[in-house]
Amino acid sequence: MTIYRTHCCNELNLRNKNQKVKLSGWVNKKRDHGNLLFIDLRDHYGLTQCVVDKSKSIFKEIEKIPLETVLKIEGIVIEREKETVNESLETGEVEVRIENFEILGHTKELPLPVFSDQEYSEEIRLKYRFLDLRRKKIHNNIILRSKIISFIRTEMQKYGFLEYQTPILTSSSPEGARDFLVPSRLNPGKFYALPQAPQQFKQLIMVSGFDKYFQIAPCFRDEDARADRSPGEFYQLDLEMSFVEQEDVFKIVEELFVNLFKKFSSKKLLHEKFPRIPFDEAMLKYGSDKPDLRNPLEISDLTEIFKRDDVNFDIFKKLVSHGSIVRGIVTKNTSEKSRSFFDGIDKWAKEEGSSGLAYFSIEKSENLIAKGPVGKFFSEKSLKEIMKLMNASIGDTIFMSCGKKSEVEKLLYKARNKIANELNLIDDNVFSFCWVVDYPMFEFDENTKKIEFSHNPFSMPQGDTNNLDLSEPLKLKAFQYDIVCNGIELSSGAIRNHKPNLMYKLFEIAGYSKETVNDKFSGMINALSYGAPPHGGIAPGIDRIVMLLADEKNIREVTMFPMNQNAQDLMMNAPSEVDDNQLKELNISKRKN
Repeated sequence: MTIYRTHCCNELNLRNKNQKVKLSGWVNKKRDHGNLLFIDLRDHYGLTQCVVDKSKSIFKEIEKIPLETVLKIEGIVIEREKETVNESLETGEVEVRIENFEILGHTKELPLPVFSDQEYSEEIRLKYRFLDLRRKKIHNNIILRSKIISFIRTEMQKYGFLEYQTPILTSSSPEGARDFLVPSRLNPGKFYALPQAPQQFKQLIMVSGFDKYFQIAPCFRDEDARADRSPGEFYQLDLEMSFVEQEDVFKIVEELFVNLFKKFSSKKLLHEKFPRIPFDEAMLKYGSDKPDLRNPLEISDLTEIFKRDDVNFDIFKKLVSHGSIVRGIVTKNTSEKSRSFFDGIDKWAKEEGSSGLAYFSIEKSENLIAKGPVGKFFSEKSLKEIMKLMNASIGDTIFMSCGKKSEVEKLLYKARNKIANELNLIDDNVFSFCWVVDYPMFEFDENTKKIEFSHNPFSMPQGDTNNLDLSEPLKLKAFQYDIVCNGIELSSGAIRNHKPNLMYKLFEIAGYSKETVNDKFSGMINALSYGAPPHGGIAPGIDRIVMLLADEKNIREVTMFPMNQNAQDLMMNAPSEVDDNQLKELNISKRKN
């Protein structure tokens, strides 16, 4: 008991009947029934209905109180009439007859309603986030976030991990996204960087002899916002383990995620042993390394079909002869779909910047035939070959795209999701996890015409690392892996390269001299030279985990104080101008435009 309350607003029930109580909270809603005025009082925990009779001297005062005023109410707990019981409320069998009240906090006119979860402009919601967070849905999302993080911490400790904190002020990294830079007052002209991730530090922890590390780590990246990515900062479950192989990391993470998602969601887990999908297979079958396995549609390569003499689709054949590829998607039992369905898919593809999606349906009269705009170009023999390649049957439809590999993959990845949604093939009551493995160590950048690291430059390449053939670097695979759920990438991870001499060779392929590596990664290279254990880890994003479990489409719905799309905090007016004296202390001058 405090001077403000004897109970919270979710606690009262029939056991408290006739008790004198004190409650404090916000006026969530008012209902004037003439002789009776009802107030729903809300605190962090729940709601209690309070009532005052018109005959009471305080009636007119309470009647004037606006919503979201903070009140202390003193009164008697009474049983509700049977017909007014609210079974959806924990306190729904009782109400408090108001004997006295005190205004603890006055309110101005509200810029947005609090008692409903109706859609409101994002600008207003972010500017008045403290009001937005009072709303039931987002308030519960933030509570859920806290519970998820607490559960993760408990589970990690059960697995033998210890939590350590890594520095926030560190050095800039030449890899990854843009850094946030912090000028150093004591070292004029030099800058710290906020960590994009604790990558190097967690590896140094392993080199220091600690066996299992984790941290709910803040990360900072100066990159654009997306629905599933906050601009500026985010949190991740950062973990690292010594003396492990890839499967050891998978075992821990799978067990954690199965327990986590079973505890906080009623949705079904499609797999408790997550499928392992090689990167090349993922790009072929799904057009992406973030496959949504709830979607049964798969992509097949049809390029060889268009080298046959009995296929007369000249547009595709000509493109294939100049190096293009053809890939397709089969949809089951769709030949009887309306023309508008097929034209809609084709129109959508053109809106995506392609020339459209060619399609035909497989039918049989006397012979096997293809019905549709391009069906006439395929012989019965070629149709049988397509059906074999794509596991297609009579009554199915084939959608096809031809072009550069990257363009076809991008379009069919989107088309796969578009068509599945059109046909209602995706079960929203399922979580489907998978691992994408065997990433290429390097990739060729078409813009710079240079070989670059495809993922994490500190990853261990696959093969005999003492006698590694580096003559064809683009064929080299790495022990790198992503964990994906419902088409959302939750994290990348890797078994780390703990051998300095091998690291120098790999960085040289990507255009970094030994001197550059020593300069940019001095702490890491130096530490690895003093007896480093084999180690590996991963860092699933907390924000995306909560987004999935809260069944939200936008990460701002599970972040307490997010920025807007332009990386601005509208509530605190950040970023902001700073005083010239502050800049002078930091030896920084502003350039005049």
